[in-house]
Parts: sequence; structure tokens; C-alpha cells
Amino acid sequence: MTNRMSAINEKLHKHLNLSLLMATFSILLNNNFAWAFTSVSPSCGPNFPSTCLCGREMYEGSMQYIVNCTNAGLRNTSVLEFMPQDVEVLIFTGNFIPELPWNVFGSINNYKNLRIVDMSNNHIREIRGKSYHHVQNVERLILNHNNLSISRDDDEVNHHHPRVFSNFLNLQSLHLTDAFDDNSSPQLSEDLHDIFMNSELTKLQKLHLEQNEITHFKDRKVFCDLPSLRDLHLGDNYLKDINFDVACLKNLRFLDLERNKFEFVKTHDLMVLNQLEARPDRTTNLIVDFNLNPFTCDCKISSFRTWIHSTNVTVRNKESLMCFHDEVNPLPILEIDMSQCSAAIAAATIMFNTATDNHYGLGGGGHENSGLAQHTATLIFLLIVLSMILLGLVIALVYVSRDKLKFMITPVFDNVAKKVQYTSIKDEDCPEVHV
Repeated sequence: MTNRMSAINEKLHKHLNLSLLMATFSILLNNNFAWAFTSVSPSCGPNFPSTCLCGREMYEGSMQYIVNCTNAGLRNTSVLEFMPQDVEVLIFTGNFIPELPWNVFGSINNYKNLRIVDMSNNHIREIRGKSYHHVQNVERLILNHNNLSISRDDDEVNHHHPRVFSNFLNLQSLHLTDAFDDNSSPQLSEDLHDIFMNSELTKLQKLHLEQNEITHFKDRKVFCDLPSLRDLHLGDNYLKDINFDVACLKNLRFLDLERNKFEFVKTHDLMVLNQLEARPDRTTNLIVDFNLNPFTCDCKISSFRTWIHSTNVTVRNKESLMCFHDEVNPLPILEIDMSQCSAAIAAATIMFNTATDNHYGLGGGGHENSGLAQHTATLIFLLIVLSMILLGLVIALVYVSRDKLKFMITPVFDNVAKKVQYTSIKDEDCPEVHV
């Protein structure tokens, strides 16, 4: 009996030990190795999904602390309130966030090291006026490939928040490539101007607005409240002329107009670029890029070609500039024969030279005469063009009416010829008189 009880006790003891061992193992799994069996990010903390990564990495040539939530499947921005305090670069792209709420980074956090915020491709439609707080040290904001609405009247809802970027006190680079849902509206320029003015982006140097289907700017002063702007990227839009004010951008260094819809460039716009380049307070050369525009191979581009040869503005890729007689056979603008456009070329040359002489005081006038000189050059150009048109019309009229004119003029010539012949005969019949 005693042996039987001992066996039972030993069996119970082993069972208890096994139970304790399993319980201990379970606790260890829950406390120490939970990240290996759940969706919690091991590097960002318990509030982040495992698809987010945090840590120091090489970024743009230097080691920086990065929070990366690319394609993390997130439907809101709540995790951004719990970022590590050392974060320098936030990459929060490829998620589905139709609306940015107030205080995206929390109401009490101060990410003083945060310099770059990339929130591209998140289907963002609206950014509330108080979405971005505690971003005073951010230098680059990237909002490419979203569906932003900044209109006052879009869908009968006011999405226009003029101070949306007002907390970015040190913002130097703003990326809005393919960013707008209501991008085809001329109202876009007015809404942008209102935001630039009220957000007081006095330190902004680079602005990207590519791929937004912009046809023109209804508000010509759209960029004039960006006093430090150096690089303006407007490529891949539908612009046909420079219908926005660049004269107010005294620090402009690069104007990107490639892949737009320019068939020619207005002489006045070219003169404005010359005047901007010639400003005495400029410290850098102005560069423009007109590459990959559908220029037409006719006299309309004569002033543009003349300007390319004479301007002090740097024309990027000018040897690659093409014009088209048709869509199949492009021709280099600098190599095409423009002898039939000599009058237009002469007029453009006069205009550019007059403007240059006036700027440097070579024409005897000062700043107050700049408008008069420009109008004089414009008048000369118009007179030459009108004279050529009139001459062409006269030649065409003579050619069309050549038979009628011949019928009318022939009797006159015959009559004159007869009179000349009669006079000659009469002179021959007169005897020579010797004294």
C-alpha cells in the first residue's frame, strides 16, 4: 500500500513540475518574445505594426534616424503620435488616409530633430488647418501623388485651409507633384496663392508642381509671396505660355517648363526673363528648361530662336530643342532654315537690343523710360510685321488679278510706245540746220 502511495505522489509531482514548466514557458513567450509571434514592430515599439521599421540608416549620404511605414496598410495616422523622439526622417507612404486629422504628430510631442516628412501616395484628399503641429524644424515636406482638394467650393464642402502650412517655419522644399484632385481648375492658382500668402513660407526655396494638368494660372501673382524661391518646377503640365509673374521672384535660379504645350514663346515673356537675369541684385545665373515642348517649325518661333542665341539666361538642353512640321519628323530648332522669317527675326533682335540698351542705360534713359522703350520696340515689331503682311497681300492681289491688269495696262504701254515712235520719226524728218 505504501509503495502504491509513493508511486502516486511521484506521478503527481512530475505532473506539477511539467505544468509549472509550461506556465513559465508561456510567460516567457508572452513577455519576452511576443514580437516574434504578433504584429508588433520590434524596432518602433508596441504601437506600430510589424510593417513599420525604425532605426538609424544611411539616407542621402548620412546616418539618420528613420521611421519607415511604407505600404504598411494603415488607415489612420494614430501611430505617428508614438514615434521615437530621435526621428529625423518620416517615410509614411502607400497607405490609405483620405483625411489628415488635427495634430497628426500629437498635441504634446516635440519632434525637434524631424527634418523630412514624406507622406506621398496616401490618397490624402483633405489636410485640416491644424493637422501639422510641432513641425517647426521640418525642412522638406513631400505630398506627391495624392488627391488633395484645396478648393473653397469642391463638392459643396470647403476644403480650403489657407494656413495649412503655417507651422512649417523652416520649410525649404515643398513637393506637390501630381498632388491635386481638382488640378485642372484655373481656380487652383488662386487657392495656392492664398495658401502661400497665409502660410508665410518665407524660407521656401524649392517648389514642385509637376504633373498637375495645369493649363494656366488665373492668378498671375501666384508665386510672389515666396520671396526665397529659387527652383520652380512646372514640368509635365499643359502650359502654353508664361502667364504668371516671374519678375517678382528676384532669387529665381531654375525655371522648369519642360514637357508642357508650348508651340512658341511670346517675345514679351522672353524679355521678362532677360530683365530678371539682368537684375543688379541677383547672385546666380537664371536657368530655364523648355525641352520636350511641341514647338512648331514656322516664323512664330523666330523670336525664341533669336533669344536663345543672344540671351544671358542659360537655356538647358538647347541643342535638344525640337520643332515639328508634323508629329513624326522633329527638327532641331537651332538648325532649321528660317530665311523666310528674316523680318520677324530683325524685329525680335531690335526688341531684345532695345531692352538691353535701356537696362544698361545705353539709350540715354533711366528706369522711368523702361516702359516707353518696351512699347517702342513692340511698335517697331508690329510695324515690320504689318508691312510684311501688306506686301504679301499686294503681291497676292497682283498675282490673282494678273490677267485683268495685263488687259488694262497693255493699251497704255502700246499708246506710250506709239508716242515715242512718232516723236523719233518726227525728229528724223527735221533737216539739220548749219549756221
